[in-house]
Amino acid sequence: MLVVFGLGNPGSKYEGTRHNAGVETLERLAASYHARLVRRCLSSYRTCVVESARGERVRLVFPLTYMNDSGRVVPRLVSGGDRVLVICDQMDLPAGRLRLRAGGTSSAGHNGLKSMMQALPDGFERLYIGVGRPGDGVSVIDHVLSRPDEEDRRLIDAAEAEAAEGLRLLIEGEDFQKVVQRLNSFRGR
Repeated sequence: MLVVFGLGNPGSKYEGTRHNAGVETLERLAASYHARLVRRCLSSYRTCVVESARGERVRLVFPLTYMNDSGRVVPRLVSGGDRVLVICDQMDLPAGRLRLRAGGTSSAGHNGLKSMMQALPDGFERLYIGVGRPGDGVSVIDHVLSRPDEEDRRLIDAAEAEAAEGLRLLIEGEDFQKVVQRLNSFRGR
């Protein structure tokens, strides 16, 4: 089974922040299948299962553990043989750019990725949503936990929509390298 994690922070305080680009993309993907992420009982995640036109099931997961502890939910949701893809924000990409990778060995200082890497030592696919670097005098934490200005929001929204469409194509059986080419060449609208 493919398990797709969208990283972010729970709660209205963090809605629309740069750090929530991963979960915003995941929610768009769920909506494209007329599904929505739900929390069951007292679980520490919201999830749903969508099904491709070919009948393959895909689990979508938003950890409710806050970004730095995202990997904590992995043992409950991933079993041997599952393929994992993680969607998250990336400051090293300009706002609105995308980067899909088959794997990676670095967290690039991203604490959510660090947590996922500890939980998934064999690796996972990654989809980065560019949120840009902080301006002069703005700390990294303040940057990722803030809401982008109007232009960056427009670029990030377009990237999230394109990323969700690319993931939908992947779920529907499109070749991984074709989706990589499509998403990595995306320049925004």
